[in-house]
Amino acid sequence: MATRRGFLSHAVFLAASTVVGAQPRSRVARLGLLTGGAVPVDSEPVAALREDLRKLGWIEGDNLVVEFRFAGSDTARLPALVAELLRARVDVIVVGSTPGAIAAKAATSTVPIVFAMVSDPLASGIVADLARPGGNVTGTSNMLPETSTKLLEILREVVPKLARVAVLYSPDNPGKLLEVAVLQEQADRSGVRVSRHPIRTADDVARAFVAMPPQNTDGVAVLHDQATAPLKKEIVDSAVRLKLPSIYQVSDFADAGGLMSYGVNVAAQYRRTAVYVDKILRGAKPRDLPVERPMTFDFVVNLRTARLLGLAIPPAVVARADRIIA
Repeated sequence: MATRRGFLSHAVFLAASTVVGAQPRSRVARLGLLTGGAVPVDSEPVAALREDLRKLGWIEGDNLVVEFRFAGSDTARLPALVAELLRARVDVIVVGSTPGAIAAKAATSTVPIVFAMVSDPLASGIVADLARPGGNVTGTSNMLPETSTKLLEILREVVPKLARVAVLYSPDNPGKLLEVAVLQEQADRSGVRVSRHPIRTADDVARAFVAMPPQNTDGVAVLHDQATAPLKKEIVDSAVRLKLPSIYQVSDFADAGGLMSYGVNVAAQYRRTAVYVDKILRGAKPRDLPVERPMTFDFVVNLRTARLLGLAIPPAVVARADRIIA
């Protein structure tokens, strides 16, 4: 397996203002961590968050308690889970999705909320302004409606005659609906026809791939969230079985046999979230902490899968990969 850095990251939107004390306060702080199917408690992003909190002086079992709540793929559970965290009297709530941020904001206007993975917090109505969010909510944004256009760009490099793309997404995630709209606009400009396939269950995956035989589909783009993440094997295996070039938003799918992935480094996003949590626990106000754009992106190419598909990945594409699965 070889590695190579590529696809330079976006710049930080603005340097966050801080209110920093000399040491973490003496009382035990309570952090509420609410995630979905893409980020279970034993995942790399959660481990990254906890590791960086330790580096910043917040030690679980000493001056920090983490109240973890996991929604799985069921966004309907989010309001109840937020309510549980509020009853636990947490000092800060960290949420890992657009639906989670919306649910948390609806539940409290006083407890600080830090989001780790929100596609477009401004368009979703989660913050009033990126530079000065106002209220009790801030965090790090995927800005995926901007970056998801890369999915079609990369697919076109690999499939030069790309004319028909199937997009798999969660219809219950407002952030993903924004991304689908952006992808549709880009496809319309470039003359590519998009078929939309909403995904909630494994049965939805099966129906989607039945509807896209190779003679009617040139490529597949899969948008990542708590609905599609648990269905990774079903999606990847179906794309390979039909010999459809596919691209995903997180490297887990490429590791599982997907052809390519391009998107925000999720663990890096959670590490940045730790910085926000630290500042707030030391006295900073969310309204004064600018929303940060993603800084680290990963592009992974799976050459093993390319060989299974009988597909030659252009050398220029391989050369840009951060990681190659050979």
